[in-house]
Amino acid sequence: MSTELSNSGFSDWKPDQLSDLTGRTYVITGANSGLGFEASKMLAAKGANIAMLCRSAERSESARNTLAQSGTGSVDVVEMDLSDLTSVRNAAVTLRSRVSKIDGLVNNAGIMNTPEGKTKDGFELQFGTNHLGPFLWTGLLIDLVEAAAGRVVVVTSAYHKKGQINIDNLMLTGEYSPAAAYEQSKLANLMFAIELDRRLKTAGSVASCIACHPGFASTSLQDASTGLSGFLIKHILNRFIAQPAQAGAVPMVLAAAGTEAQPGGFYGPQKGGEMRGPVSDASAGEQALDEDMQARLWAESERLVGFEWKPL
Repeated sequence: MSTELSNSGFSDWKPDQLSDLTGRTYVITGANSGLGFEASKMLAAKGANIAMLCRSAERSESARNTLAQSGTGSVDVVEMDLSDLTSVRNAAVTLRSRVSKIDGLVNNAGIMNTPEGKTKDGFELQFGTNHLGPFLWTGLLIDLVEAAAGRVVVVTSAYHKKGQINIDNLMLTGEYSPAAAYEQSKLANLMFAIELDRRLKTAGSVASCIACHPGFASTSLQDASTGLSGFLIKHILNRFIAQPAQAGAVPMVLAAAGTEAQPGGFYGPQKGGEMRGPVSDASAGEQALDEDMQARLWAESERLVGFEWKPL
């Protein structure tokens, strides 16, 4: 069973509907390639300032140069590795020294269906990189989003509908599979987005949170996919179903800067089981709407990363 989180009143949103974004700042993780790069180009073309968060500033230089030529706004690069919480904290300090407000904090970077591994802090690699890193990153910068009456954007996946939050074994110790770990991390993304927007509303904040997913887009995200699901993704789905990265980035651009997007909304493509096609309101799996589990996941995430959101 699935439920739409919003009823936005449009059926085929396109980036050419964006207004002028001159003077606005968008901070995008994983902005040097794939969906993050394509979304950055669309925002830059409307005059936005872009802050690229990438694991290697050196390897991001070509992408930075391309973005700088795409519009009139500034383009900056900050190094950050979401699988290392020290790196996340250091990147937040660096970014705060360069920007005073954030109109869109876009949590895009992630990994998919990787072999079992650990982050620098000992967390299961996919859960740590896809959820815990962005959870801490957002908490460290939420005041700069509020300063702009801006948006937090959380990029999840339609695969969240297959996921379950194993709250008593989030690291899937003794139960690991690449697909289950990815699905849990993407479900955690959507539950975080829903819970964050609720807490922002309750606190009377001028900031909001909007979720989105790209459908199935062909990007380097799938390169590390392993096992049967990895084979199917790389050799079948990418070939016959996947849409290009530019199309997959459209929901992210809508969530970050589209005036049509609603606080607490969830957006994605509409055709082929929400894998491709026109962009509108996406459907959330029933398990994502469990408010008790959202609260438990939030509390456990705070404990794991050693950070308490205030006053949220």
